[in-house]
Amino acid sequence: MNGYRCIACAKTQAADFAGFVCPSCGGNLDITYDYAAIREEIEQNFGFEAFLPVSRLDTPFPLRVGGTPLVGARRLAEIAGLRNVYLKDDTLNPSASTKDRASAVALRRAADIGADVVAVASTGNAGSSMACLAAATGQSAIVFVPESAPIAKLTQALSFGATVLAVRGNYDDAFDLCMAACDEFGWFNRSTGYNPFTREGKKTCAYEIWEDLGRRIPDRVVVPTGDGNLLSGMWKGWCDLKAAGLIDRLPRIDCVQSENSAAICHAVRRLREQSTTDPDWSKVAIDEVGATTVADSISVNRPRDGLAAVKAIIQSGGVATTITDEEILAAIPEIAQNTGVFAEPAAAASWAAVRQLAQLKKIDKDELVVCLISGSGLKDIENAATVAGKPSSVDLSLESVRDALAR
Repeated sequence: MNGYRCIACAKTQAADFAGFVCPSCGGNLDITYDYAAIREEIEQNFGFEAFLPVSRLDTPFPLRVGGTPLVGARRLAEIAGLRNVYLKDDTLNPSASTKDRASAVALRRAADIGADVVAVASTGNAGSSMACLAAATGQSAIVFVPESAPIAKLTQALSFGATVLAVRGNYDDAFDLCMAACDEFGWFNRSTGYNPFTREGKKTCAYEIWEDLGRRIPDRVVVPTGDGNLLSGMWKGWCDLKAAGLIDRLPRIDCVQSENSAAICHAVRRLREQSTTDPDWSKVAIDEVGATTVADSISVNRPRDGLAAVKAIIQSGGVATTITDEEILAAIPEIAQNTGVFAEPAAAASWAAVRQLAQLKKIDKDELVVCLISGSGLKDIENAATVAGKPSSVDLSLESVRDALAR
């Protein structure tokens, strides 16, 4: 790590800069690196840790974060008329979501600077993630969530011992209150989009995909998108690999949002209608929406890392597509029954988008496609149950079993 660059105005700050946003324009910051030094470290077998902006601690992280499987999805691919579809199954992280990648880096950063209390605003997954990992490291966690957060995610966070504050409002209200509280009480703010270290954790997903594909580069990676941080992190990971000279091309990064929470997709479409691939990013606007999707993890009115996500989609040549809540829910059992992977609604959105894009002939049948499965279906049983069906009741007799099977 050698500094920060503003995603909006491109002004830079030194590595010892103590803030989290650009002091010139208030834009989000991107962490920058000395890639020649990273390449040298990797050649000496230090591994991908060289790409992370945290000190090497004397002991390894107490939980296994990352290293999740890349699952071949042959039967799903056949449904869509494709040949090469994989699922990056991040449901197998400690708290059952990809947010653990961000929490691990953020908590290590907090430890590096001596922060005692870490706070986060979350729709649910980031909060349960930070609670889980903070319990493992012995750090104090305070979680702000909207009252509407799924009970499974709230129960996780509470079980791990976090202080959970259910805000009478939506995610954006929780975010603003968390910001104010961190300023007032001096807490380390892990909130996605505001804290640049979260993007650095999420980018590790790209390194693993590359390794698990035998160091092949996928043609596209499809990312369920809410505030934009997961997508911008995915792009950052591939850009890191290229900047360090480890790959010679970049994949498309496709954005999928619910049509009921699509601020980033709307912004991408406006830019493309203007036929510009290199706009003045400091002037690109992302309009607020009224998010009402069943996919709570990507239900965001005002994407806090939206500009970085829009930039990643444009620069990668990715697609920005929207899908209905009905398509999202239908994708949950389709993924589960054809791969054995149980996805929450937001995570299932990635496959729903691939299915849609294949039908529209926007994906070539020979492309290598990776869908990010960002959270477990156990996070939101209520919505999964609406499409899973119901068990058949039987009496204590084989005749009753035969009748049930016949039905």
